[in-house]
Amino acid sequence: MDKLNEILQEVGISKVKLAKYLGVSRQMIYNYLEMNDISRWPKDKKMKLFNLLDIKEASEINDIKIDAEFINKVDMVLNGDASNVSVSHLDTIEFKELKPREQELLNDIIFLIKERFIEGPQDSYVTYKYLLHFVQGLENVKELKYMLGYIDKLLGFVDPNEYVFNEDEQFVFESIMHTAMVLYRNGGTSKTKLAEQHKKFVAEIEHKNEEKLSRTEEINTAKIQALHELGYTEITRDNASEVLAKIAEIQSRDV
Repeated sequence: MDKLNEILQEVGISKVKLAKYLGVSRQMIYNYLEMNDISRWPKDKKMKLFNLLDIKEASEINDIKIDAEFINKVDMVLNGDASNVSVSHLDTIEFKELKPREQELLNDIIFLIKERFIEGPQDSYVTYKYLLHFVQGLENVKELKYMLGYIDKLLGFVDPNEYVFNEDEQFVFESIMHTAMVLYRNGGTSKTKLAEQHKKFVAEIEHKNEEKLSRTEEINTAKIQALHELGYTEITRDNASEVLAKIAEIQSRDV
């Protein structure tokens, strides 16, 4: 992990840039970099890091040669222009560890998305970027699964009386979704009321984002204070447990 930190510093990749690229908070980046083994990272974040560094596995980090070509490649990936960057990292997607039906499903998904990128409308990239975010939220927001079930039923792929998740919650969710879709199609409510609801929707999201930012800043402030009180300048493998304990103590002082 020291080598990774050294590379990030030499190439000029800030924690903010890396957080934006991986799609996580800055505090989460600090947490990742404090781990003593990259294999402990979430798989999708680990693979994105490998893509950024143009490697296939963690052991290759020690062999990275930092030169103008490498820096240029990293810069292109960070800025969303990977057209000239090797895509060898895609070979790291392992199908053999999956069950046959899972392999078939994953293959169908990848093939379909590839076709959309080639032949689909110009907004395909944004559409599937949203889909990626949707998939990333599936394990944390159960209603997203209910939404998938509703759409599958609406499109006629599964029986409308099939419930594979929480039957009671799915039933309520689908009923509410159907009511909303009927209103949407028939224009059954005034634009003024909708504008008011959308304003509340935006306000709720902004409030959540502010809370998340506040929490991140709070943790970062506690970390800085902990390092100061312990006489350290940074968190290392040797002092990580001590610093984390001190952070918890500092946060408990305000309780």
